[in-house]
Amino acid sequence: MIKIKKKIPLIDQHDKFGFWGGKFGGNFIPETLKKPVEDLEILFSKLRSNKKFIHERDKYFKNWVGSPTRFIKLENLTNHLGGAQIWAKVVSDANGGAHKIYNATVHCLIAKKAGKKFIVGDTGAGYAGKMLSMAAKKFGLKCKIFMGAKDIKRQKPNCDAMKKNGAEIVPVYTGSQTLVDAVSECMRYWVSNCDTTHMCVGSTVGPNIFVKICGWSTAQISRELKVQIIKKFGSIPKKLKLYNCVGGGSSSYGFWSEFIDFNKKQVELIGVEAGGPKKSKRHAAPLTYGSKIGVLHGAMQYVNQDKMGQIEETESISAGLDYPGVSPLHCFLKDTKRARYTAASDEQALEAYKLVTKLEELRPSLEPSHAFAVAIKEAKRFSKDTIIVVDSCGHSLKDRNILRAKLGKEYDKFN
Repeated sequence: MIKIKKKIPLIDQHDKFGFWGGKFGGNFIPETLKKPVEDLEILFSKLRSNKKFIHERDKYFKNWVGSPTRFIKLENLTNHLGGAQIWAKVVSDANGGAHKIYNATVHCLIAKKAGKKFIVGDTGAGYAGKMLSMAAKKFGLKCKIFMGAKDIKRQKPNCDAMKKNGAEIVPVYTGSQTLVDAVSECMRYWVSNCDTTHMCVGSTVGPNIFVKICGWSTAQISRELKVQIIKKFGSIPKKLKLYNCVGGGSSSYGFWSEFIDFNKKQVELIGVEAGGPKKSKRHAAPLTYGSKIGVLHGAMQYVNQDKMGQIEETESISAGLDYPGVSPLHCFLKDTKRARYTAASDEQALEAYKLVTKLEELRPSLEPSHAFAVAIKEAKRFSKDTIIVVDSCGHSLKDRNILRAKLGKEYDKFN
């Protein structure tokens, strides 16, 4: 039976071949990328133990990203539901409106240390692309973003921001024209341009090193949260439940990282995937609905696939969760039973968004609205000394066109 080791960051609990639990992750990459990936592994290993680099990272996190983000009690929502206390870690307060800024900042710092002048990335909801374009502009790098044509249409606000920051958006018309195809095209581009270009994978997916860099970057969220919880309650509560949406898995890993070593009876980790429309058989919930293990974007993971092993198309109202696979870290957390995974439908996410925005001065994007949906559903059955914290990891501004189309006049009531 595979087990999680105590006092060792989860990102470092892989074997010499890059696999967590002996079967998730790895480096399924073409021969031409082996040298660039090895070089990046060596550089990152040096930088993460370099005090000057960590000081530089923390300086930008504080003065540019805006760390720490708020930790607030949702009083009205708590009183409305009864049961557990509901709190939010408002990561959407970060510069740019989402957690992706942490990963983008670190990747741009690494690119500068590597002497690269160009940086390339992928995006689904547009947040990873928007943040990378912001960071690239900040650090003087030329930026190219690959994005599915379908996502470009439904995430116009973030596309406008990318262009304003000087990034080139490359539409991807292959496959489902969503995040999975954007990642594929981004990696293909890097194969031919790795000598001059650094690649930023927008989540904890891809070959081993990209999982590690992203996880190391977003862990800032849980470092802040742990300090904030102890300051508020005096210690870690005996009944703490951390809810987070899960697509690729970057925000959830960052939100949970500092709490993984706690007993799960004290600190429960709940990941909420995209269940898709109620009337559709398509979803983006490989952990919830028992998908098989396969290789996607250079890593072994649970992935939606048909009987022939071909990647199945997903469907979700949330572009950021619309991904057929999931981080090897989450596959490992599932198999060790350290985290519990479930799904919320499009309709449940919309209802959660409506309730939260009606009762609180908080505007979660459609991604964290999935997490709120399950937290709202489950809060009623918990005692009042139970502390629920939801990671509100993105702002709904990017979703305004989708929300207005789905909710009509209701949207304007709360926005």
